[in-house]
Amino acid sequence: MRGQSSAMRLARPAALALACALLCAGAQAGASGERFYQTKTPYQPQQEMARYQPVPAGYHAVQTQMLARHGARGLTGFKTDLALYNLWLQASQEGALTPLGAALGPDLRQLMRANFLLGYGVPGISKPGYGNETMQGIQEHTALAQRMQQRLPELFRDAAASAAQQPRRITVVTSGKDRAVDSGAFFVQALLARQAGLAPLLDYPPARAPQAASADGKRPAGTDRYQLYFHQLNAKQDKGSDPADPLYRTYMDSQAYQAYASSADLHTKEGEILNQPRLAEAAQVVLARLFTPAFVASFSQGRRSTNSGTYSYTSNDGKLVQTLTGDGHTVIDNPTSAALALYELYCAAADMQGEGVADFGRYLPSAQAAVFAETDDAISFYRKGPASAGSGGVTYRMAQLLLDDFFNTADAAARGDLSQAAKLRFAHAETVVPFAALLGLRGMSESLPDDVTYRYDNSPWRGETVAPMAANVQWDVYRNADGNTLVRMLYNEKETAFKPACDSARIGSDSFYYDYGRLRACYRNQP
Repeated sequence: MRGQSSAMRLARPAALALACALLCAGAQAGASGERFYQTKTPYQPQQEMARYQPVPAGYHAVQTQMLARHGARGLTGFKTDLALYNLWLQASQEGALTPLGAALGPDLRQLMRANFLLGYGVPGISKPGYGNETMQGIQEHTALAQRMQQRLPELFRDAAASAAQQPRRITVVTSGKDRAVDSGAFFVQALLARQAGLAPLLDYPPARAPQAASADGKRPAGTDRYQLYFHQLNAKQDKGSDPADPLYRTYMDSQAYQAYASSADLHTKEGEILNQPRLAEAAQVVLARLFTPAFVASFSQGRRSTNSGTYSYTSNDGKLVQTLTGDGHTVIDNPTSAALALYELYCAAADMQGEGVADFGRYLPSAQAAVFAETDDAISFYRKGPASAGSGGVTYRMAQLLLDDFFNTADAAARGDLSQAAKLRFAHAETVVPFAALLGLRGMSESLPDDVTYRYDNSPWRGETVAPMAANVQWDVYRNADGNTLVRMLYNEKETAFKPACDSARIGSDSFYYDYGRLRACYRNQP
């Protein structure tokens, strides 16, 4: 695992930044037709800064906080791509490919190679390969930092001016996972590129240590699994010994979530989603464009493909050879699983345009991609989002420590303690989605009755809105000369209301500025 400080010391050349910007911009501009990437959607700010409501007279920014998902990434493992490629090999050997299907194999090999070597030669990426941020992801966080500084120039000027006497900290915290660590590093690099005087203010606090002595001191500074990786806490690393410790509560909430994630109830619900006739029909349409009817029909006779086999790829300069072996655990054994595997790669390719991978859109007509997108959203809704009412908030209770930290950090500014200029947190979709649900945000927190299965016509929840790549929640805190404090929330850089129960804390009926004291009381007193 790479540490914060080493990633920070690796400066990205200006030419690389420019190349990334041009590649990513070109990928976006060249896209045609409607696309359905859901939680893999490339990031775009959802509101122009010029359209934000003006800051109320007499107030100035004193603090900002952010929770951000890592930027666009490649595939997280040698799984779906290899399983689908092995299926393609079977069809090729049997002469069962259509002309369009014949093109799929080379595109799969290209995608595999890009993931094998992902991040090679990019300053700040120390271990190339699967799971790394793409050039697009780097640019997403670079631009996100630039817009934050542009939005809050006075805050960052005041912070830089404080460095010599009473430094106002810019605290950086991550989940500890590489792509979150890297997102934080690239974000901070962008801040320093525009304002080098912020460097002395950077603060990577001691890792939030587990109670288990075997893990004490082993995590890099700036790591907080309890706040930013709460969905996968485990007994060896994270279990505390004191039930009165807030960390223990988060650990127990994580265990409850993990039990839910492997429960028969969730398995049954996912079975309902995956067995819908319209999904099977969409899968047949997609596969019929790639394979002969006999090959597609052979699934009913037991055809299957797994991610087995060993492959090697060499970098263009010949200095890096990556060899990986599939574990055989990813299985394609029916038309639906084959089509959904292709949909996963279609989404991944959208985040890898800077690496020159093919656009997989030609393999998925929009009508069928829309069906797969709704399926993907349904699975995410129950695994990460508000889920069924009977789940009792098990998917998002574990985010309470994170919400408490947002409020505790803002509390200090409300008291006049301005030692914290910014707190920047970098994590995952599994962090952002539960946080949005716990906040009670409209369209992101409404559960469904237990006997109702998620569909687009009965829920407003959408993965592309709640958690695209680099999804972020930002709180800007303002004070006036009388010590009155306001807070405004941006969600994916769009002015966003807090939960409806707190509307009385708005300073005007349509205002996105909230009286902080009343907002704090609302969240303290409302479930």
